[in-house]
Amino acid sequence: MTVLIAGAGIAGLTMALSLHQAGIPARVFEAVGELKPLGVGINLQPHAVRELDELGLLAGLDGIGLRTREVAYFSSHGSPIWSEPRGIGAGYNWPQFSIHRGKLQMLLFETVRKRLGPDAIVTGAAIEDWRQEDGGIAVDLVDRHAGKSLGTVRGKVLIAADGIHSACRAKLYPKEGMPAWGGIVMWRGVTRGARFLTGRSMAMAGCKARKFVCYPIADDGEDGSVINWIADLRFPADYLWRREDWNRPGRLEDFLPRFADWHFDWLDVPRIIRDAEHVFEYPMVDRDPLPRWTHGAMTLMGDAAHPMYPIGSNGASQAILDARVLTREFQRHGVGEAALRAYEAERRPATGKIVLLNRADGPDKVLDIVEARAPDGFNRVEDVLSRTELEETARAYKQVAGFDVETLNRRESIVRLAG
Repeated sequence: MTVLIAGAGIAGLTMALSLHQAGIPARVFEAVGELKPLGVGINLQPHAVRELDELGLLAGLDGIGLRTREVAYFSSHGSPIWSEPRGIGAGYNWPQFSIHRGKLQMLLFETVRKRLGPDAIVTGAAIEDWRQEDGGIAVDLVDRHAGKSLGTVRGKVLIAADGIHSACRAKLYPKEGMPAWGGIVMWRGVTRGARFLTGRSMAMAGCKARKFVCYPIADDGEDGSVINWIADLRFPADYLWRREDWNRPGRLEDFLPRFADWHFDWLDVPRIIRDAEHVFEYPMVDRDPLPRWTHGAMTLMGDAAHPMYPIGSNGASQAILDARVLTREFQRHGVGEAALRAYEAERRPATGKIVLLNRADGPDKVLDIVEARAPDGFNRVEDVLSRTELEETARAYKQVAGFDVETLNRRESIVRLAG
């Protein structure tokens, strides 16, 4: 009855922990030979934090991240548009976290090894192929670095959680090609600097064509923060961005001049950029929603199923929800194809809506509206955008993404807990 999982990212590791919680055996196969705490800052919304809390990981999250107090939107001139509390301060029963993705992955990784045993995760083992067998599935493994076969493992089902460049998805949809670029290039960095706003704020300024996002992911001394930041710029459709290089060192001269005069009274954006320890360049990409995730005894999960723009802070959170919903369906239907189909019936439409909403800028579209209506700035934001419009934009996105306060606080646990 063992569940085979491809990928030791956030989705795959959360899946393994959830299965263990439900008493279902699992093994994880990761193509990379050695996991390292790589990546940049991310946010975990309260609906995902609830699931990690129910896995006993809340103290671990507090040890590696910060509880987000507010989200705040500003114009290209640094003027406040909208802010609202987040997490416990917004009435949720669970916090929101700003956290380093690599540290989260390592927390999950070490917890899987501790709870499931050191052999539960096999590194340096990529999925080469799979095939249905009576009562289950056979998966061929390969060491891509050495170019040699690692034999075949057998289980009841295969969960492909192997990321945006999923080899499993590529086998199912060989004509899909590379992820789709929407015209935005992101430069991301981490800077040690002074605390800003509440000291636990996630701030966004500008508009879709030129936007700066920042939030602290750790404290740095009495008055300092480790600040994760993202600078977005839009380019023409024929811009020759480097498709073959998804995580390359960024050059300040490629983007800093566009933010050179963003000296706001709450943040000095050019200084934050110049003081970064490292800067990396990424294309903002996603993939079109698929017509089908489940193929017999295998299905897709996380970024392998629904990669989305990093808008609205939902990529990792939705991957965690995937894992929890699929575990629930295993509890209801047993480990098999019926559970995979039930999981897809709920999660594929839900995540597809978020992918498309994020393409339209999700909750950040208030920035675009203000920029269009008041490109030269404003004295009162109420003269540009009504409070009703602001509140409705925020409320609608939370409902689609599944973390409006009332629904989250009152719903039952997704996974049936023992005892």
